[in-house]
Amino acid sequence: MIFTYFQSHAVTLTYDDELQLGTATWNGFLSSDDFRAAVEVCLRLVEEHKPLRWLGDNRKLRAIRQADQEWFSEHVLPHLAASSICRHATVVSEDMFNRMAVEQLIKRANSLGDMVIKEFDNADDALAWLKDPVVAKGQL
Repeated sequence: MIFTYFQSHAVTLTYDDELQLGTATWNGFLSSDDFRAAVEVCLRLVEEHKPLRWLGDNRKLRAIRQADQEWFSEHVLPHLAASSICRHATVVSEDMFNRMAVEQLIKRANSLGDMVIKEFDNADDALAWLKDPVVAKGQL
């Protein structure tokens, strides 16, 4: 069953119990407060539901401020590395500045543990990759 976990002008978060899949569909240029609050809700979903898969649909997300990139690297990446997520698919943004920001965030990630991150040009390809069987962390 898929349900909407959270919705705002900035992001729509859904969770699919069957696939153990969290999805964040981002929208527009976000203030620092909006971006950080939305990311915190994403982390709360991850803590509560322990998804194995994550889909970040960034197609409509605009640039991410430098200060927010630094905050994300320092505060969010460690949580993601320690999370249940094994596969993280990103549908790349139509915005060149967002694509560059996301590339920088991935480069800054010293280690995301066993998490595999892959970028896609469309959501169908991303979802097909995410649906492949996944072994939960600690089950290897």
